[in-house]
Amino acid sequence: GDGLMAKSKRASLVDTAVLAPLDWVDERTAAVRGTKWFLFRNVPRDISWAQTLGSATLTAFIVQAVTGVILAMYYQPSTAIDPITGKPVAYSSIEFITNDVTLGWLVRGMHRWGASVFVILLFLHMGRVFLFGAYKYPRELTWITGVLLLVTGMLMGFTGYLLPWDQTAYWATVVGINLNGTAPFLGPWLAEFLAGGPEIVGEALPKWYALHMLLIPGALIGLIVVHIYLVTRLGVTSPPWSREMAG
Repeated sequence: GDGLMAKSKRASLVDTAVLAPLDWVDERTAAVRGTKWFLFRNVPRDISWAQTLGSATLTAFIVQAVTGVILAMYYQPSTAIDPITGKPVAYSSIEFITNDVTLGWLVRGMHRWGASVFVILLFLHMGRVFLFGAYKYPRELTWITGVLLLVTGMLMGFTGYLLPWDQTAYWATVVGINLNGTAPFLGPWLAEFLAGGPEIVGEALPKWYALHMLLIPGALIGLIVVHIYLVTRLGVTSPPWSREMAG
């Protein structure tokens, strides 16, 4: 009898502490039902590790977002000369992150190399989708949002490159801006906007930081939400050699 009473007590406690709030939220938002639908939807039996490249890319993006927020807490987008170090403030803040902040070298390393990992995974994921013919009807919109994600992801890498404000960053960005400048019509205007003038000046750095931290991540997150919605709505494709697909 005592065991039953204890069990029912425990059950009522779980009900009050966990289930009641979840029911309250679900009734108003359908969040719990939506999560169940997302996690427990049917997928073809013959999918493989190749179909995990999209999730891997999303994981890489989350790592970039988390490490980026941590770096933003210490980074200063200014080209003024630091009176203590005699170097530009942006570069000094990067040195401070790398040398003085607890595990700063690790966070910066994860963000720096994670950017390459993110773009590589994007390419591998798109290659898999292309080879499996997963861009065809009814998944054309999923493919289009994926292409936009690739472009936005590469813009993310490009805008992040200037931020350390060292020689490598500066000249790599000069090359990038000059490439953009060759585009017809908008090219020269875009190059001048990105550089802050005829050549890269100090005012360009906060502009690139705003693009890297606010505008492009906002676009990326919006596209990711639409992309994942379309993937879950339209389902995962089997490989082209699949018997199930042929059936």
